[in-house]
Amino acid sequence: MSDKTMKENMQAFAVKKILHYLDEDPEKCLPKLLDWAEKSDKNNRFGHLFQPVRGILENPDNNWNLLIKSLWTDIDPGVRKAFFENFIVNASLIGTPRQEKAKKEHDCNIPWAILMDLTSACNLKCTGCWAAEYGHKLNLEYEVLDDIVRQGTALGTYMYIFSGGEPMVRKDDIIRLCEAHPDCEFLAFTNGTLIDEAFADEMLRVRNFIPAISIEGFEEATDDRRGKGTYQKVMNAMRILKEKKLLFGASCCYTSKNVESLSSEEYMDMLVTSGAKFAWFFHYMPIGNEAVPELLPTPQQRETMYHRIRGYRSTKPIFTIDFQHDGEFVGGCIAGGRRYLHINANGDIEPCAFIHYADSNIREHSLLEAYKRPLFMAYKEGQPFNENMLRPCPMLENPECLREMVKTSGAHSTDMQSPENVDDLYGKCKPYADRWVEKADELWNADRVCAGCKECGNK
Repeated sequence: MSDKTMKENMQAFAVKKILHYLDEDPEKCLPKLLDWAEKSDKNNRFGHLFQPVRGILENPDNNWNLLIKSLWTDIDPGVRKAFFENFIVNASLIGTPRQEKAKKEHDCNIPWAILMDLTSACNLKCTGCWAAEYGHKLNLEYEVLDDIVRQGTALGTYMYIFSGGEPMVRKDDIIRLCEAHPDCEFLAFTNGTLIDEAFADEMLRVRNFIPAISIEGFEEATDDRRGKGTYQKVMNAMRILKEKKLLFGASCCYTSKNVESLSSEEYMDMLVTSGAKFAWFFHYMPIGNEAVPELLPTPQQRETMYHRIRGYRSTKPIFTIDFQHDGEFVGGCIAGGRRYLHINANGDIEPCAFIHYADSNIREHSLLEAYKRPLFMAYKEGQPFNENMLRPCPMLENPECLREMVKTSGAHSTDMQSPENVDDLYGKCKPYADRWVEKADELWNADRVCAGCKECGNK
């Protein structure tokens, strides 16, 4: 055993002991652990974090305090233990250093997470969704999925996310993968309509699977995009998951039609009351020849999302990420293997779930080979695509970047039904990108000024 492996094992053992200690009495033990961490931080690397965290722990009504405690009151102990060990220990403490080592060794991006389409089949047909254009006959066989996970973990990737189509069409294979890889954490973006009591019991058994349920606001907005009756089915799925003390969250796509509903305080309160512990917010993308550009939010609507989601982070006990507006926290675009990538149901290895171009396929190339091929290397060399982290995407906000990378790498459209020319995609995105520039710069510059303003007390 190498010194590095021994150190990783010791770190993992220490964190697991800490988690076991927390289970005894989290409210009492968390302040003690913070005291220990502060004393152990000899180089003051994390000194700026201790006081804010202490403030959270000392205020029983703080939203983050409430969220942390809810993980002990609302979540099954076995599920919580598996999540902490797989997500914190394996995917982060062990996985991240391995990814960094492989990145230096191979001079290419190595992802923290891999998103895989189990199937192109779906039981719904949502307005503006590209998945239906793939058809309903494409699937990644279980053996291929299993091999992807084995290749990924060898390079330090322990986080795997399922999409589609509707991944719950492949319930048996999802559970089989969770059983085969108990050291990995699995998450699925799902419409939630196929989650029932029996599947929830399987989730309790394997412990390492988390659904992120797609919901577009309240009943009218959700059913308008996803079909009549969908909202009630989603609410029933969340009721089942909450009653069985399972960890789950929401996946929210905001469009020009639903921004007000989806960003409302009532909506956030509904998610919290329903038992969701996290909510991912995604900007509608005009992907595919059947896309609906009218669903693209206006600059003013994006500004509304920007302010409201950030505001809820200090008031609501739910963890949120707004992928189009939180680039500053992750250094811009995370695609192309920098933090994640996407493999569609045909096996095409794409930079992102929203970028339907590829120059490699998992049935012809290993993951590492794909990371080193021209398209992914172009991503590595181009990131970040904009210094303004409110304009992170090479497609939506910097479409000239995607057009250049696709053409120079020789990548092809992966849409099996109606291939989309990258010039046509550029034509849809360029006017939108231009409209967003002024507002994006205004918001970005305002935040930079505030960050250094002594008068308002910020440092």
